Amino acid sequence: MIRVLVADDQALLRGSFRMLVDSAPGLTVVGEAATGAEAVELAGTLSPDLVLMDVRMPEMDGIEATRRICGDPATAGVRVLILTTFDLDSYVYSALRAGASGFLLKDTPPRELLAAVEVVAGGEALLSPRITRRLIEEFASRPEPANRPAADLAGVTEREREVLTLIARGLSNAELAEQLHLSPATVKTHIGRLLAKLHARDRAQLVIAAYEAGLVTPSRR
Repeated sequence: MIRVLVADDQALLRGSFRMLVDSAPGLTVVGEAATGAEAVELAGTLSPDLVLMDVRMPEMDGIEATRRICGDPATAGVRVLILTTFDLDSYVYSALRAGASGFLLKDTPPRELLAAVEVVAGGEALLSPRITRRLIEEFASRPEPANRPAADLAGVTEREREVLTLIARGLSNAELAEQLHLSPATVKTHIGRLLAKLHARDRAQLVIAAYEAGLVTPSRR
């Protein structure tokens, strides 16, 4: 049973998400939070597998709540799926950097939302090629911090760099396999090694690591 915590400041939306999640086999809502601070507290006391996290909430926003949940060893295993009203709003990049495993629009069809919960709770990142490309555009539009540490690619093989580059360009696993003439299983193996070597939680953070390492430099908007 996948245990879900719903965090949103709108009671009507929380209730709707609860009804939807509870209606699906294998999923159950264990709690609701109306603020980011409450989400952090309940993540610690209820130990959910996943938090459906709104971005804009009072007291503490979803980004800071995500950072605290993912950064605390006691709740580091809790996955966070960001829910937002806008397609890659200006805060989603920060949420992914904080440790979120992906995001969905609030108008996502119910079936897709339930599938996303299962994917993220199972340890995968929810970033479609289209969303990855939008994330890249957002990354490219941000000013370059002078003191930003580059991601350390020491120990990453040439083949793994190639895989990382294509991930950062938004290719799916199937597209990676086709372009590199590899089997899907081999692609998954390379991605698993990249996750371990770069200390990344999931595919979302691999994309960010690739750009922070300067492996791929997008054109500015």
